[in-house]
Amino acid sequence: MLSYEEDTTTPLQHKLEQIAEDIGKFGLVSAIFILLILIIRMIVDEQSKSSGWGSYIGGQIVSYVIIAITVVVVAIPEGLPLAVTLSLAFSVKKMLMDKNLVRELAACETMGGANCICSDKTGTLTMNKMSLL
Repeated sequence: MLSYEEDTTTPLQHKLEQIAEDIGKFGLVSAIFILLILIIRMIVDEQSKSSGWGSYIGGQIVSYVIIAITVVVVAIPEGLPLAVTLSLAFSVKKMLMDKNLVRELAACETMGGANCICSDKTGTLTMNKMSLL
């Protein structure tokens, strides 16, 4: 049982993964929308010219596709999960300097916001309520 490790994500990591997913979807939709608008604009510009279609149409479409790919790449925040893990690891180290041992990163999020920690004489954390069993 000691060697078994659960791979659980912290609530903050879960929220940031959801935000990263939403940003990625929005970036993909935006890139497709931008590509369509640029192609429509190019078609309208070429129709308004009396000379007809130019020889640079293929190059223009390739540059528009490159712009759309750039929007997708920039929109997807790959560094969010790494930034969360690094900040939680830093806070665990800082809490250890304050003599507060936190073994899991998920516990660091909740223990960082605690104002008062109550324990009994054995060191077990309590709820600061008296009860009879």
